[in-house]
This record gives sequence, structure tokens and C-alpha cells, in this order.
Amino acid sequence: MTPSRIPVSFEFFPPNTPEGLAKLRETRRQLAALEPEFFSVTFGAGGSTRDKSLGVVDEIATEGHSVAPHLSCVGATREGIAELLDHWRSHGIRRLVALRGDLPSGMVDAGEFRYASDLVAFVRERTGDWFRIEVAAYPEVHPQAASADADLKAFVHKVQAGADAAITQYFFNADAYFRFVDAARAQGVTVPIVPGIMPITNYTQLARFSDACGAEIPRWIRLRLAGFADDVESLRAFGHDVVTALCVRLLEGGAPGIHFYTLNQPGPSRAIWQALPR
Repeated sequence: MTPSRIPVSFEFFPPNTPEGLAKLRETRRQLAALEPEFFSVTFGAGGSTRDKSLGVVDEIATEGHSVAPHLSCVGATREGIAELLDHWRSHGIRRLVALRGDLPSGMVDAGEFRYASDLVAFVRERTGDWFRIEVAAYPEVHPQAASADADLKAFVHKVQAGADAAITQYFFNADAYFRFVDAARAQGVTVPIVPGIMPITNYTQLARFSDACGAEIPRWIRLRLAGFADDVESLRAFGHDVVTALCVRLLEGGAPGIHFYTLNQPGPSRAIWQALPR
């Protein structure tokens, strides 16, 4: 499989400043040259970044790119979700990423949807087959899951509710991904399960993200990253090699594509894509 034929997608978050928006436009311009399947845009739980997310999503759609807004149901009402779905349909948007989301600090009411599977079922009930629905998958188990079996069962329910595909939380252990896919297939899941990939550019930031979301950084990688200290150039070169090798193994093992968590930076994801063997 050559890079030009590898289905890729790129995730962004909505910036808070005009400068951030300008930077994101340049990021999109560079990554659009790789002909991605779609761009996705995160959406704060409880609508905390709703207006910013809507603005970015609408702008990407206007540029003619396929865009998949994140739809988080924690703290949401059916009326509010229906309003968003109608808005996106009116803008010709045909994909979305349906998530439960995390309850924001201080928020007590989880809203009218308890699970992401409830959200997926509502989207299907409300819009039929209009949207291609992506859901989340956790090869290393969701940090709030009671067990690995419970987490797998929740994933299967999301697919049964009408999901078309899944994007995983990022990971650095390919075996975790392959074992998860095998377990899902054994439960009758046939939809594509696309690995999510996080480029390594900052050890402190990566450790913080990973501790919060339950993504394991293998000990040998942690120690190597910590050992670079302030040598940013060497850290990024090491991170590039590690993540590129991971992508190669995933694709050779049958992964249907790659979803990059870009953190609104074009360079690291693009460099990994360009390094994949032809």
C-alpha cells in the first residue's frame, strides 16, 4: 500500500484566538495536499467550545473539504442535539464523530443521553443514513470502564446502534490494537476500526494527555523521552521514528487507514505520512 492510497484523516481542535484560527487555516492547507478522507473537529463536552467548533466546521465545509464534527452527548438534550444535526445537514456535512464525552468540572447533570450508543441511535432515528457515523474505540480500555469485557461490550453496542466506523484512542502498542480488533471481530463487528495516532513532539504534554485518557506510553519510550531533557530536536527525531514504525506495522497488519491527532500542527503528521514506505 503506497502513501497516496492510504486513507488518512486529521483531527483539529477549535482555536481560542484569531492567531490560532489563522494558524489552523495554514495547517489545513498543508494537510489538504495529502488528500485526506476528512478532517475532524473536537467539540467540548456540555457545549463549552460549541460556537468555536461550529465556526471551524462550517469554514472547513465551505472550503470544500469533508469534515466530521465531534458530537458529545454528555450534558446534552435531545433538542440541542437535533439542532446541531439540522445545522450540519443544512451545510451539507455528511460525517460526524459520536462520543459520550467527559462530564465537565462542576457539571452535575449528565443530560438525556447516558451512553454514546444512545446518541448513535438518536442520530439514526433523527437523520436516517444521512451521516456516516464514527465512534470511539479503546484498544487499551477506556479509563472509566469496569473491565476490558465491559468496554468491549459498550463498543459493540455503539456499532449495533448504527455506527459506520470507529477511530481508536491513540496508543503506542500495536499488539493492543490488533488484539482489540480481533476481539471485536469475534463479537460480530465488521466496521472499519481505524487506529488513532499521536505524533510525539513534547514529552511533558504527551505524558499529561496519556495519564488523563488511559493511553499507555511503554516504559522504554518514557525513559528515552525523559532522557532527552531539553534536546527537543533529538526528542522529535526519536518520536518520529517510533510513530512511523508503528504506522508501518499497523498498515502491514491490515489497519484500514490512519487518523492523526494533529494538535493543529501540520509538520509532525505530514512527516510521518511522507516517511511511510512506497
